[in-house]
Amino acid sequence: MSTLPKISVITVVFNAVELLEQTIKSIICQSYANLEYIVIDGSSTDGTVEIIKKYDKAITHWISEKDTGIYDAMNKGLKMASGDYVIFINAGDMLYACDTLAKIPFAAHPEADVFYGETVIISDKTGEDLGLRKKVPPRNLSWKHYQKGMVVCHQSIFIKKSITTNYNTSYRLSADVEWVILALKKAQKVVYVDCIISRFLSGGASRKMQKLSLKERFSVMRKYFGLIPTVFSHIGFIFDTLAVKLKLRPLYRKNYFKPE
Repeated sequence: MSTLPKISVITVVFNAVELLEQTIKSIICQSYANLEYIVIDGSSTDGTVEIIKKYDKAITHWISEKDTGIYDAMNKGLKMASGDYVIFINAGDMLYACDTLAKIPFAAHPEADVFYGETVIISDKTGEDLGLRKKVPPRNLSWKHYQKGMVVCHQSIFIKKSITTNYNTSYRLSADVEWVILALKKAQKVVYVDCIISRFLSGGASRKMQKLSLKERFSVMRKYFGLIPTVFSHIGFIFDTLAVKLKLRPLYRKNYFKPE
């Protein structure tokens, strides 16, 4: 039996036939020995299920059934997961390289509750790497850092299954912020990994429905940090957005990691 912890990688998908295969390939190529892969499809009608069936032998568990939204689907994935740690890599996103999981020091820190690292953004139009995510992950991450927003990308954080909660399905776009906050509040040891963990596809639902995303994020942050700190944080977000639009700040950071 492997002494490495089991990692549950969960992919949620709905009508993403053009995106799913790249996600699946990035996961089933992993050199890490103790991995389970779960795919939750929301009863797609565009050929997505055929892609899943194509890789059926490499996928540990998959279902295709209707859900009430992305967080309902993610809760199904959590319920199905049997791993020590879970990570969500949804359709269109990818693990950075085939040795990504092997680089995470699970064996060196068996007591850790959370591992996290960097994210590179990829173009939803060309697929090219645009650079590292603008927010710099804190080296000593705690739940209080989330007063500044989603400081670590949801696709670049491994959380011990035992400290996770279900996603709040009353949110459409921002339940992941609360999910990570709640896990970090329980975490005793959090480990930063100095590598890129995921490729995150630009132009996702939060970008397309930005007003709703901001409204929900404000609600989450107010709940955990209070009204006044949340107002000041969002004033900062506005100035940061303006700085990017005026080209006073870059939209992405330079990728200082060696090309894979």
